[in-house]
Amino acid sequence: MSLLADPKAAFADLTRPERWVLGVSVAFMLFLLGALLTGALGPTYFLFLVGLAGMYALLSFGLNAQWGFTGLINFSVAAFFGIGAYGSALMTAESSPIAGGFNPLVGLVVALVVALVLALLIGIPTLRLRADYLAIASLGLAEVVRLVVLNERWLTNGSAGVRGIPSFFKGWPVLSTFPETMPGLRLVVIPGSPIILGTSFWEALLNVLLVLTFAGVTFLMLRRAHQSPWGRVLRTIRSDEDLARALGKNTYSFKMQSFILGSLIMALAGVFYTHLNLYVGPGDLDPITTFYAWVAVILGGSGSNRGALFGGIVIVTIREGTRFLNDFAIPIDPAPMRLLLIGIVIVAVMRYRPQGVLPPQRELIWPSAVDGGGTTETPDSGVREQKGGGGDE
Repeated sequence: MSLLADPKAAFADLTRPERWVLGVSVAFMLFLLGALLTGALGPTYFLFLVGLAGMYALLSFGLNAQWGFTGLINFSVAAFFGIGAYGSALMTAESSPIAGGFNPLVGLVVALVVALVLALLIGIPTLRLRADYLAIASLGLAEVVRLVVLNERWLTNGSAGVRGIPSFFKGWPVLSTFPETMPGLRLVVIPGSPIILGTSFWEALLNVLLVLTFAGVTFLMLRRAHQSPWGRVLRTIRSDEDLARALGKNTYSFKMQSFILGSLIMALAGVFYTHLNLYVGPGDLDPITTFYAWVAVILGGSGSNRGALFGGIVIVTIREGTRFLNDFAIPIDPAPMRLLLIGIVIVAVMRYRPQGVLPPQRELIWPSAVDGGGTTETPDSGVREQKGGGGDE
């Protein structure tokens, strides 16, 4: 049911968790709008937060393509994120010790190719074995990549990181000069709280459009893949790999495809982060990035693309929202509050909603087979009757 065509019917068709998510989302958007209008939240910083939310959504999409679809336990999200970030940074940055100065599109291609090679190197020896081996190997891979980035100064500048990274649209016609050519605007909606739209705002707006493009294309691709025969094989592997193998499926090949797909999406998130932050360092490969991605997928619902998107937004809200606790006179350091709040979220989800806030039933073949509502649609007649076939055997 289309929300635009019949809003009442579309809302009535939503499950209780979907209504809850919709209500919370609308309330949060109104809160952000009020903060923007009153000047409590700068428009440039707001767009930066939207970019971060898109980046975490991409990380969640990548992990969901591996764990949610196929049941592959990957603890090296930060490693593939770092490969994407450093791959693009080292090809485009002025301070790059090995190359630099290339068009960001070249950096994007190089980052994805390196991520593909790394996924093959880690996947070939482990995906033929039990999931435990992939988990152990990926956990080691994350630390190896971080230590290489930290210690190999000739390659990555070590702890100094890579600076002088250009925007993603450098060298593009029109878009490369768009922020400078746009006029500065001063909007006064509420007296005494002007909204300033300058060059930095237009640069942030381009970044938001970029991540929306990346995330939108990825979401549609994964949604299509989830409903395809390929996606059904992945779900069978996740539920019972022996059954999929007994049905004649090459489970090793399918697991490799899923692992590579997820790794490329994670690297894409790293590429975007590089050109959003314009700096990348070893600290960006912290294992907490992997932890955040797992929390986002578990919170939203394993196998659910909508859930991965929702989980990524929640993670950024908690991570960045706690920074504003410094403005209040509370006797608590706000930094540890992030992990505390995320821990509370995990406990609450495991206790009251172990399948996630937005489980994937709506994204499967039978839209009516949703949590708590409707029954699975069945055909009115058998296959033989539909074909006009014969009678009793």
